[in-house]
Amino acid sequence: MVMTYFEKYRDGRHKNWKDLWIIKPFIICMKVLFRTTIHRPVTVLYPYEKLWEPDNYRGRPGLDFNKCIGCGMCARMCPCAAIILVETPDDEGQPVMRPQVNMGRCSFCAYCAEYCPVDAMTVTPIVELAEFTRSDLIYGPRRLAYAGTTEGMKVPLKETLISDYKAGNKVMRDHASIDRPELEGAKCISCKKCSKVCPVNAITMVEHGVNAKGRPILWPEINSETCVSCSNCIDACPKSALSMKEVL
Repeated sequence: MVMTYFEKYRDGRHKNWKDLWIIKPFIICMKVLFRTTIHRPVTVLYPYEKLWEPDNYRGRPGLDFNKCIGCGMCARMCPCAAIILVETPDDEGQPVMRPQVNMGRCSFCAYCAEYCPVDAMTVTPIVELAEFTRSDLIYGPRRLAYAGTTEGMKVPLKETLISDYKAGNKVMRDHASIDRPELEGAKCISCKKCSKVCPVNAITMVEHGVNAKGRPILWPEINSETCVSCSNCIDACPKSALSMKEVL
């Protein structure tokens, strides 16, 4: 049997003696043995001893309640459908929409933090989420708060546009600045729904003449500096007059 193993090395491809079937794994095992004997152990006594995690470690999501604008980008981008927007009172008692996360579904991908246009949703190093009931795994907006939030926990997505790349400009843009809603005027019915759902008041209805009945024609004008590309106006438009276009 031993000779059978040696026969496979007679084809000329394995000229190094270290490639033999038992020598190479033996050397690797001996290296690990000596390294772990001399240096500190490679294991930890969890849960009595915990590993160090960097600031951008992707544990459960965290939320800055007052920084959130309720745009819903986190819920839209969540691949597990773990996030929904719920109505909750703010510090002044006024109802606002804020994200609620079902940790039983959350995969810790941090897409919610990457796509958040105002860095209100962040990552946290917390991964110990054991509960006795499934309902306890639902984290409301206030429970998502994390007191130790640092700049490293904000993980905004940066992209380079194809148009920038072709022009030789490889600048990295924030994800919220690469797309903007574009209006097809012939479809607009001046219903103002787009301006009502905009979370940052970036849409202003501007008069563009009058229609056949003498009523003013109001078209939305979008402030590119304020818009966060959340697509709420596009979803609310009853005539599909708005669509998202890449900023060129």
